Amino acid sequence: MGAHVSREDFEWSHNEEPHASRRKIILAKYPQIKKLFGYDPMFKYQVIFLVFLQFVTMYLIKDKSWTFVLILAYCFGGVINHALMLAIHEMAHNLAFGYSRPMANRILSLFANFPIGLPFAITFKFYHLEHHRYQGQDQVDTDIPTSLEAKLFCTTFGKFVWLALQPFFYAFRPMAVKPKKPTLLEAVNVVIQLTVNFLVYYYLGGKMLAYMLLGSVMAMGLHPVAGHFVSEHYMFKKGFETYSYYGPLNRVTFNVGYHNEHHDFPAIPGSRLPEVKKIAPEFYDTIPQHHSWVSVLYDFVMDPDIGPYARIKRKQRELAS
Repeated sequence: MGAHVSREDFEWSHNEEPHASRRKIILAKYPQIKKLFGYDPMFKYQVIFLVFLQFVTMYLIKDKSWTFVLILAYCFGGVINHALMLAIHEMAHNLAFGYSRPMANRILSLFANFPIGLPFAITFKFYHLEHHRYQGQDQVDTDIPTSLEAKLFCTTFGKFVWLALQPFFYAFRPMAVKPKKPTLLEAVNVVIQLTVNFLVYYYLGGKMLAYMLLGSVMAMGLHPVAGHFVSEHYMFKKGFETYSYYGPLNRVTFNVGYHNEHHDFPAIPGSRLPEVKKIAPEFYDTIPQHHSWVSVLYDFVMDPDIGPYARIKRKQRELAS
């Protein structure tokens, strides 16, 4: 089973999450950063292109062998679907059409959801915004593994399995930790996505439905682009709870690697986050950072000091209404 992790509990903090206070300090020194706020007018075209690219690819490969389809799902289709998941992340922050057009952002996120196969676009927004607002809070920030996960997957092999199963934990953990009453728009998301899945099955066959679904699952687990799930908030250095990644995979993930910058300024689209670092380098160059998501995954599995327990948590406080 490999080495047992050295941690037996989460890292509990009595301090506030660092991003709100750092945002104030940075804006006081560099008020020009406010000019980066807003939405990216080119973003919607990128999303539309990725969706059509995926469906055109499916049409072209529908008669290929299962071996070819599975390899392409891992190496190409899964990467596209992962990019669309992160596009939905951008739209959760209303960065496709701006805060004045929230429904336009939701509609485009439903469209971006089509090739992913799993209806999560609307539900993700509710939980993700709480992750920003209440980062690290026990039983509120559902990005943090449960105690049961941390206890069960506490060896080298266990952490490997946990990474492989990460898409399932990521999808079902929020409903177990902090269930919410379903909304009408979530029901619409489910109905539309199931309809799209049926049409794919009817016109392109079960192999292409598997290409969609397996690509999504594989690209959230043991896959280089999935490294950001671990790199973002797992404590690789004591006391630091958010980490940025400045490697080349940012190009296919809407710069999600600029994660300190994103949490400091969630109103800035991913395409402009590198500008934040350029304007205020002293705030980001001096804190721990990652340069390889593959190394992050390797270290997570092999380093006994890192595992599901390696997260900073805070006691739950009363939520603002």
